[in-house]
Amino acid sequence: MIMFKGWWHVLPDEERQQWTLEPLVAVGPLRFGMSPEEVADAMVAVTAEVERRQHCWPANSNVSTVVEGVYRTFGLHLYYRDEGLAGVVVDALCGPQVSVAGTTLVGRVPSVLEQWLVDRAETRPPETELVYVSAGVPASESLGVTINVQREGDRLLTRPVFYPAEALDDLTHWLPRGAWAIHD
Repeated sequence: MIMFKGWWHVLPDEERQQWTLEPLVAVGPLRFGMSPEEVADAMVAVTAEVERRQHCWPANSNVSTVVEGVYRTFGLHLYYRDEGLAGVVVDALCGPQVSVAGTTLVGRVPSVLEQWLVDRAETRPPETELVYVSAGVPASESLGVTINVQREGDRLLTRPVFYPAEALDDLTHWLPRGAWAIHD
């Protein structure tokens, strides 16, 4: 059996956009609550790719709302609630590198990043930092990030999901199922 190598090419960190996480507020140039148009304006400075949007039509409405946006080549999935940016998922293979407190979060070995979260939690009040969501996936409540994974050949790399403070009330239902799924 021959594996097509193009499916799992991992972009080195030095070839990725370098973004900073502002916990629960912003990921790089994207601030939670931005409209799809504001996101498009912010992204024009970092990529020539145009967001492909999926819309839904609420019951009894003639107006559609954006629910998901994708920058496939750039490596971003964006999720909207009430026309405001509600979630950012960064592709482990080709998305921008997001850092917080000197630690990179994208495309890492999951156990290494989980240990960083465990160590970080030990310096904070009990039960205020580290939580585990479905299937034992670690999340940081103070950073607004769940450290999901993505397949790269025979290994897994981190594919973080970022969200605002209001998501913490019902995290697993804040974004659609696809945002939390393990991706190839």
